[in-house]
Amino acid sequence: MPEPLRLVFMGSDAIALPLLDWLAGEGGGVARIVAMVTGPDRPSGRGQAVRPNSVKAWAAGRGPAILQPERLDAGVAAELAALRPDVSLVVAFGHILRDELISVPRLGTLNLHASMLPRYRGASPIQAAVSSGDRETGVTLMRIVRELDAGPVGGAERVAVSPLDTAVDVEAKLAAAAIPLVARTLPLLGSGELSFRAQDGARASYCRRLEKADGVLDFSAPAAALSARINALHPWPSVAVDVAGTPVKLGLADALPGGAAGVPGTAIGSDGHGLLVASGSGILRLRRLQRPGGRMLDAPEFLRGFPISSGTVLPSQPMPALVSESPFRR
Repeated sequence: MPEPLRLVFMGSDAIALPLLDWLAGEGGGVARIVAMVTGPDRPSGRGQAVRPNSVKAWAAGRGPAILQPERLDAGVAAELAALRPDVSLVVAFGHILRDELISVPRLGTLNLHASMLPRYRGASPIQAAVSSGDRETGVTLMRIVRELDAGPVGGAERVAVSPLDTAVDVEAKLAAAAIPLVARTLPLLGSGELSFRAQDGARASYCRRLEKADGVLDFSAPAAALSARINALHPWPSVAVDVAGTPVKLGLADALPGGAAGVPGTAIGSDGHGLLVASGSGILRLRRLQRPGGRMLDAPEFLRGFPISSGTVLPSQPMPALVSESPFRR
C-alpha cells in the first residue's frame, strides 16, 4: 500500500468542506494534509466582527499547519517547501499563484474548477452554468498554468442541473462530486499514471466576478432566461425588482409556456406556486420572494403579507452579461 500523498490545501470557501471532511476521514489513505493556506481572518456579518473563513474554522485544532498570508510571496513558498509536499490542491482560493509557489510540490499544483473546462473559465462558473440554463455542469481537475484556468485536464466529474436548482444547490452537488474525482485521480497522480490532456482553447468561454449591479432583470428577455438568472444569483448578489418603490428580492423562479399575456414585466396573477409575470417569451413564475427586513418566503405566503396586484408593472433594467466567448476586461 503506497504512502498517502503529502498534500498542501489552498482555499477559503465552504465548497471545499465536504472534500476536507473526506480527506480527514476515509480519504486519509489517499492524501494527508500537511498544510492549509487560506485567507486572513476578516470582518464579516452585521457587527463586522473579525472571523475566520470556513476553511480556517474547519482546520482549527486538526493538526495541519495553517498559513494565512496577506501575500503569497517567496516566504510562503519557502515555508511550504520545508514540509516536503507531494502535491498542492487549490479549491476556490481566489488568488493568482506565482511560479515559485506552483513549483513547490514534487508532483505539481492542481486546481479543482467548478465547471467542465474549457467552459466557464473564470471567477463565477457555477452562476454562469445556472444562468445559461445548462442542464449539466461539473468539476474539473487541472494543472495550474499562468493563463486563466487553461491548464491541462486530469479528470472531471459531471453533475445534473435541474430548472429549480439555484447556485446554492449546484454548489452542493459540485462539492460532493469533488470527492470521487479526487479519490480517482490522486492515486494515479502518485503512481505516475494520471494523464493530462490539453484544453481546446477554441471552445473556451469565460465568466467574471459578480457584482451587486448584476442582480437586475430585463423582462423583454424570455422567461427561461429570466428564471435562470434569478436562480443563478441566489443568494448573492441576488436579483431584486422594484414593486411600487419597494425592492423585493427574488430567490427562486421557473418558466411556463404561454403566449403574449401583457407588457413584459406585468404581473398577471398567481397560480398557487408563484407570482406570474409577463416576459418577452413565456411566463415567468416567481416562486420565492423577500421584502426588506423579512425572510425569503414561498410565493403564497409572501403574497398574503405583501400583495402584488395583477397589472402591476415591474420595471426592466439592462442585464449585464455574465458569460462571454472572450475574457472579460478587468
